[in-house]
Amino acid sequence: MATTSTSLESHSTITTPEKLRSLLDRQRAAFLEEGVATYEVRIDRTDRLIALMVENRDEIASALNEDFGHRSYEASLLTDVWFVIDSYKYNKLHLRDWMQPETHGAMFPDAQARVEYQAKGVVGVVSPWNFPWNLAFDPIGYAIAAGNRVMLKPSELTPATSILMAKLANQYFDETELAVVQGGPEVGAAFTALPFDHLIFTGSTKVGSAIMRAAAASLMPVTLELGGKSPTLIGRSADLGDAVRRILTAKTFNAGQVCLAPDYVLLPKELEEQFVLDAKTAVASMYPTLKKNPDYTSIVNETHFSRLKNWLADAELKGAEAIELNPASEDLSDVAARRFAPTLLLKVTDDMTILQEEIFGPLLPVVTYETIDEAIAFINARSRPLALYYFSNDMAEERQVLNRTISGGVTVNDCMTHAFDHSLPFGGIGASGMGAYHGKQGFLTFSHARAIYRQSKTPEAALLFRPPFGEPVKAFLEKGITK
Repeated sequence: MATTSTSLESHSTITTPEKLRSLLDRQRAAFLEEGVATYEVRIDRTDRLIALMVENRDEIASALNEDFGHRSYEASLLTDVWFVIDSYKYNKLHLRDWMQPETHGAMFPDAQARVEYQAKGVVGVVSPWNFPWNLAFDPIGYAIAAGNRVMLKPSELTPATSILMAKLANQYFDETELAVVQGGPEVGAAFTALPFDHLIFTGSTKVGSAIMRAAAASLMPVTLELGGKSPTLIGRSADLGDAVRRILTAKTFNAGQVCLAPDYVLLPKELEEQFVLDAKTAVASMYPTLKKNPDYTSIVNETHFSRLKNWLADAELKGAEAIELNPASEDLSDVAARRFAPTLLLKVTDDMTILQEEIFGPLLPVVTYETIDEAIAFINARSRPLALYYFSNDMAEERQVLNRTISGGVTVNDCMTHAFDHSLPFGGIGASGMGAYHGKQGFLTFSHARAIYRQSKTPEAALLFRPPFGEPVKAFLEKGITK
């Protein structure tokens, strides 16, 4: 385990633009002094990340529980501990191959052309509150595998988790390798204004736009993971009962506080009644009770709890039919507990907030359609989503849906699972983000593909572009400029 003389308090007090810039300068100086981080160094840093997660798993889950009021212990270990450790192990398995230069064909027989993947330098990571460890330490793992140093700004909405992150980073890493910066929106603004060599942000589209404006000042490259209203399209050939179970499993996980959660369902009109029955069965089988169920997570804070209540009231006021999936018919009005029942919303219309904004909670609008063309048009009339979920056993229709829609990723006959396959890139498009990471794409995102060409020693290579352009060049052009 690495140790450093930098105290936890110093991490906590790096809040002014001057101190943030000083930290960045120290990391960049250490990066330049080290030169190319060797395979062994990168593996050592990855092993320390694994040790940090494994040795403090209970502390991590406890901090998350404290921040949420209640958060499922097993869910925390699955998403914020196990998945991240598994991605580190995947990186270790493939890192040596990823680091190898790529050789390419050159203009002349004895010339050499290759691409070397070079670390960018210092990567800034801005992470959200809903999966604090996953969405901070997963990209950190790829940045370190690529040979970079990292500065992390976690969300101020999960303070216990952020304090623990700073403490553990301080224990396992020198601050020039990995540093955690704590603070509110002012610190966040100062952090994202720094001229990092790359910045990755996970959060809202509105904040993502602000980060792009700030990045323009230094032409800083950015990766933006912005969420969006991910549609779930059920075809007529789907196994409806299985589809509903999978949709509700995803929608109730972390109480719907997931950027990849199904945001609304598109359903053949004649299946609406059966969908409701299947939804009631699915929730009852997973959560026979909600009020004190250790598997059901609370809404993160009072503000978000009230927001969901207001959006539900707005939909009902405008004519939506709300169906609360509360198997034991418990009283969930206690704001302090912040338990929000999964709720279906039928007869929804575009003027309702739930069809305009990303829900980030266990409200699920159901939109009916007559034809698949109508459903596809509904999806395409909205901003491009982070994910598309499609349930069907009709391969021709599946191809039609994939060809005529655009989304960050797709899972067919399930929800969210494309994001858990380490071999697949994860990212958005348009309003749901830009750039991607996970797997090799994560290594590539935080690397610069540096082209290197060693020139031929042949006379033709020396004379091709050098005047006077005589007959050999004219003959070369005559031969080359053809159909």
